[in-house]
Amino acid sequence: MIEPAQSGEALWQDIETAQLESGQAAVWWLGQSGYAIKTQNKLLYFDLYLSEYLTEKYAGTAKPHVRMTRAPLRGSDLRAGSLAFVSHRHGDHFDPVTLPALCAAVPRLRIILPQRCVELGIQAGLSRMIPMHGGDAIRIGGVSIYAVPSAHPTIDYDPALGHAFLGYVVDVDGVRFYHSGDTVVYPGLAERLISLAPDWLFLPINGMVSPDTPPNMNIDDAVALAQAVGGRAPVIPMHYDMFTFNTADVRLFSERAARAGVPHHVLQCGERFIVEAKKP
Repeated sequence: MIEPAQSGEALWQDIETAQLESGQAAVWWLGQSGYAIKTQNKLLYFDLYLSEYLTEKYAGTAKPHVRMTRAPLRGSDLRAGSLAFVSHRHGDHFDPVTLPALCAAVPRLRIILPQRCVELGIQAGLSRMIPMHGGDAIRIGGVSIYAVPSAHPTIDYDPALGHAFLGYVVDVDGVRFYHSGDTVVYPGLAERLISLAPDWLFLPINGMVSPDTPPNMNIDDAVALAQAVGGRAPVIPMHYDMFTFNTADVRLFSERAARAGVPHHVLQCGERFIVEAKKP
């Protein structure tokens, strides 16, 4: 079991007390595709999985979800926040244990999620949900959000309800970043990102682990996508070291990104890292 760099109350105190300038963001990786991102005025969460929901759900089955990295804290430990983002309905991205606990701890928190996940949110007892369809943009309290369709493994689009899988380009306090959620690289994704010009890319690297597990981009795909959008936006890899059956060697990602000249940073779970907007 991998222990976080810091956990529990110490991690929350680090998040709570971090002071940032415009054009800066502090990033804490909380496991899998989950992050806390704090800017000068906002605290955002992405795809939090801070429970043992899937480990318990799949115990004794043919695909046990054995944790590799200990949860650094629980949803109830997060006592402030502006927005929480959900990319899709899978339990390690829409955690029906973590999200209700977080919303109870932070009653004014708003949840950005696919319209296709609203019914699941109602079942989990969530309120203050703001649905997006994919290809649409909104602005909430000084945060600009563009919903980028994701393919996991294909584009799943309903004309009435929109895309089932989303990533988000978020522009807040002078920093713009892309969190892809779960996705493979599909035709047109690089062009979307070029037009949106994120400063940082949060990309999965686990690829395809078995025919019955929906794939993501793999290490080489993530490096190639970063190159395709210009190679200036550094990559923070995600979606590894959570479950033993579905991971990737992040050291190999770092080696290949360095060889390709792609700037990147590999985070320890619970570690604070400061990102900055690209220089003009």
